[in-house]
Amino acid sequence: MATGWAGDGAVQDQIDATVGDAVQRARARLGKGPGRTRCEECDAAIPAARREAVPGVRLCVACQEEHDRDEVVSSGYNRRGSKDSQLR
Repeated sequence: MATGWAGDGAVQDQIDATVGDAVQRARARLGKGPGRTRCEECDAAIPAARREAVPGVRLCVACQEEHDRDEVVSSGYNRRGSKDSQLR
């Protein structure tokens, strides 16, 4: 099958790279070490079960939910591109 300039497997390579980037970003955000006993934002107590479940926990559930809402996840790359942008 003719693919133009793209080599065989180019689409799968793009998919693999995108998934790999997402996994790398997720691993970088994981905490390490012992968790805090008190939230560093609001100073509320962090339950022992949360500290055991989330290594390196720094925030209580309420503050973590607010932090997650504010965080924008973007790889910074548009690997797919649009058809129009490829024609320009």
